[in-house]
Amino acid sequence: MKKLSFYLILAVGTVVLMGTLAGCPKKAASGTSGGITVRLLTDATGIDDKSYNAAAWRGILEFYGDTWDNAQKRGSAYDVVTAQTQDLYIPNLRQTTDEGYDLIVATGFTWADALSEVAKGNLRQKYMIVDTDWVNGPNIMQAAYAEHEGSFLVGAAAALKAKEDGISNPRFGFIGGVPSGLITKFEVGYVQGVLSVIPNAQIVDYYVNSWGEPALAKTQAKNWYDSGVYAIYSAAGGSGNGTIAQAKEYRLAGKNVWAIGVDSDQFTEGLYNDNESAVLTSMLKLVENSLLYALNAVRDGSYKGELITFDLVKNGVGYSITNPALGNAIATQLNTLKQKIIKGEIVIASSNAAAKKLPGFPQNLKAVDD
Repeated sequence: MKKLSFYLILAVGTVVLMGTLAGCPKKAASGTSGGITVRLLTDATGIDDKSYNAAAWRGILEFYGDTWDNAQKRGSAYDVVTAQTQDLYIPNLRQTTDEGYDLIVATGFTWADALSEVAKGNLRQKYMIVDTDWVNGPNIMQAAYAEHEGSFLVGAAAALKAKEDGISNPRFGFIGGVPSGLITKFEVGYVQGVLSVIPNAQIVDYYVNSWGEPALAKTQAKNWYDSGVYAIYSAAGGSGNGTIAQAKEYRLAGKNVWAIGVDSDQFTEGLYNDNESAVLTSMLKLVENSLLYALNAVRDGSYKGELITFDLVKNGVGYSITNPALGNAIATQLNTLKQKIIKGEIVIASSNAAAKKLPGFPQNLKAVDD
């Protein structure tokens, strides 16, 4: 079915729904999906964002037994609306609610206010929001993630690679987008991972104060690489692409530096020579698994408004091993660390205040706690 971009004007009041649709299903065919329907609501970046919109879409596809290239049930069981501007969030939510979907999923904290407003007037409708922990309601399932756990593992990966390469006194960098308690989880988890392998490692950090300034991140990455920083982890949205771009340039020139990806496996973004990538590993936020959890809960009748933190135990975060440069030895050590976290043998601080109480943790990071 072709995608249609359209404006829908209701007769009573004026509500504008602008997005990308593949139909308006009321009930899906029965089967493993239980006949339920779902609509995904995204911001302007859509399902091709190579981040959690795309991951949420993958979860929906998997639930219905479809694939990205063969979405047979799109339009009869599930679809997606992409809001080009935030003033369309409430109209899109209201229109989707009126159409009677079994589950409505919004991706990202920018939907929080709109969802809260619409959900409180439609208590029989089931909603889910990805990446928030403050939108309470009996009909809202919130998916939060243990980013500090996944970040610990990629920090350990960078430090293990530095040791394997015989780097003397390696330095490690972190580039954040806009400072917040959420981004702090990425930073302090990463730093703890580095220090678990190299206790006296020097850490530097920088905040772009924007999600869309890759040039600023690229300039900072260049300065750091030039001063001896070995690996840089970015949790900065589109700004982080600048870190990867600089790492690609320098690895192509023969310099032994690395970028660490975030949210999705960014191996391909780092490609510079056939199958060689400047992205050593990526911290994965496995949004697809939280979508599967929610859809299964709706199908099984166990859905309820609640906050669920998807951690390593729930397979909500992880790390990529796509890059052959990571190597089997490091991958094995990372798996050992992962199992220790799952078993509670390693506990990772998720705030700067808590992390600063740990022996050897830097006291001068720019991370903030909410």
